[in-house]
Amino acid sequence: MFTRTESFKQYIKLYPVVSTLLALNIAIYILTSMPVIGNQLFNLGVHFNLLISEGEYWRLVTPIFLHASLSHLLFNMFSLFIFGPELEQIAGKARFLTIYLLAGLIGNVATYLIHDWNYTSVGASGAIYGMLGAFAALVYYTKNFLPQLKQIIIPIIVIGVIMTFIQPGINTTAHIAGLITGFVIGIIYFHPKRIAAWKKRRNKFKSV
Repeated sequence: MFTRTESFKQYIKLYPVVSTLLALNIAIYILTSMPVIGNQLFNLGVHFNLLISEGEYWRLVTPIFLHASLSHLLFNMFSLFIFGPELEQIAGKARFLTIYLLAGLIGNVATYLIHDWNYTSVGASGAIYGMLGAFAALVYYTKNFLPQLKQIIIPIIVIGVIMTFIQPGINTTAHIAGLITGFVIGIIYFHPKRIAAWKKRRNKFKSV
């Protein structure tokens, strides 16, 4: 299910939203890595509770597309590359984008509400955990006829949550808030007809 066998051209054609998000995150990282202007762009978009409280509300959204290091970017984009396509297929383009962006946004809002005035953070992790939360909702609906999904997703979520609490420098609030947001939206979005259509598309693609 999460093994990517498409060619580059097929991947872009089949998963345009995921492909766009990947390209956007990579492009922004390259820009923020440039001398002088890179630091200015990064500082303009970073989540900083004090500046948000002073009216710079765009900082609740822009951190979703910023990353502190190459390893940070690669980890999040690898997760998006692997898990995003199936979710885009079943949810549809608009719903997938809604899950991704709302999970990231609510993760940042929760961070603003819970943490001190001097708290700063960046990263797409809240949005990534939102995808995992949506898959958890999918597990809820498909546990009787798609047990392999449960066997894959639940351990990943459990390990991810554990690592969130034990690894230093992690925005735990954004991760958990994103996970919950994705699950709630998934419960609303995923219904038997949409899941059946997704299974039909997957079987058709496999037979090609």
